[in-house]
Amino acid sequence: MNARIESNIPPKMKEMAPEFVEYSENILFEKVWRDPVLTAKERSVATLSALISIGNTEQLPFHLELAKRNGMTEKEIIALVTHMAFYNGWPKAALALNVILK
Repeated sequence: MNARIESNIPPKMKEMAPEFVEYSENILFEKVWRDPVLTAKERSVATLSALISIGNTEQLPFHLELAKRNGMTEKEIIALVTHMAFYNGWPKAALALNVILK
């Protein structure tokens, strides 16, 4: 992952919580996401799995696009959601699919 990950942090959040934005952009997306132990694709699989498991559909669109840039195909993403349905529940997987299919 050579290109910088552009966050989708709203300007108001940048204004009100600059330290949060600093941690998010410079620690999470620069240091953690660039650690060479896991590939960017592996990190996307882990992140999508975590978001699906907690039912966080708000963060899914950003991470779905990032997963595609990191080499995940739509077929792999759908297979991941289907797999997660059996471990985290059908309703959470259905929520994720609704976001994916938009």
